[in-house]
This record gives sequence, C-alpha cells and structure tokens, in this order.
Amino acid sequence: MKKEDQFNQLLSENSERIHRICSYYNSNTEDQKDMYQEVLINIWKSLDNFKGNSAISTWIYRVAVNTSLSFTGKAFKQMKLMVNTDTQNLSSILDDEDLKNKQKEESQFNQLQNELNMLSVIDKTLISLLLEGLSMKDIADIIGINEPNVKVKIHRIKTQLKTKLTGGTHELK
Repeated sequence: MKKEDQFNQLLSENSERIHRICSYYNSNTEDQKDMYQEVLINIWKSLDNFKGNSAISTWIYRVAVNTSLSFTGKAFKQMKLMVNTDTQNLSSILDDEDLKNKQKEESQFNQLQNELNMLSVIDKTLISLLLEGLSMKDIADIIGINEPNVKVKIHRIKTQLKTKLTGGTHELK
C-alpha cells in the first residue's frame, strides 16, 4: 500500500480520536485545529518509522498525545485538561455510583474539572487516555511505563479525586 493511501486510511479510522485528544489539551477551537494539523504532520513524517511493535491505534495515540503536549510548549505545567459532560468515558474516572450521579450536577462537574486541572501533566495524560476508553496495557504502551505502574497511578488519581469531590477520606488499599 502506498504511503498516501495508508495515511488516508489511518486518517479515516482515527480522525475522531485525534480531534478528541486535541480537545482535551486545548479549549480554543482554532488552537485545536492547529494542533490537529500538527498531529497529522507528525503522523505523516513518522509513518515510515512505524514498525508494528504496537497496534497502529496505540501508535497514533502516542503521536497525538506527544504532539499535543509539545504543542502546549512552555505552558506545559499550566496545561488544562478540557473535559465536558458529554465526554464519553467520564464515568470511568468516577466508578462510585454516588459520584456518577453527583457528577451530573453542574457544580460537581465544575469541581471535577478544577480538580483534574490541578493534576500533574503525566496524571492529566493518564486521565485523558482513560477517558478515551483505552486499556491499561494500551495506556502503558503510549506513556512508556509498565502496566502495573499505570494501574497504580490511575488508582491513586481516582482515590485523590474521590476524596476531594466528596470531602471525605478514601484510604488507598
């Protein structure tokens, strides 16, 4: 298959994913478009280097996340994670039924948004991939850390969020 055909196929299969990743990392629509174009450029440039050691979708996520993080540049540490109530897998962060119900309330959602944006850059990245519905293995492949480490980090993030959102104390197990 020619590179151009392969690229077009990848684009048709992954365009929505790439748009979502860009929207997580930037609230400005024009910047999202620029970031999206940058992701496409990086996919095109790197396509010949894809060796098939992971699923192509995992590789695309890796390129999209790395490009998005690079795109934010100097604002790296202040980077905001932009989620909304329509985010498909938002409940994956809050696997507590009471929190899922509370999450629907506007003020609770705003608090969740604020808490997410107080996370470190790596934690924001982990959460954005969790919101995409990726497996722990895929997240590990994208981030470049082992799967057990991803599970521990996500568990800690969830526990931290639950504690802050409920005002209670959730002990780590």
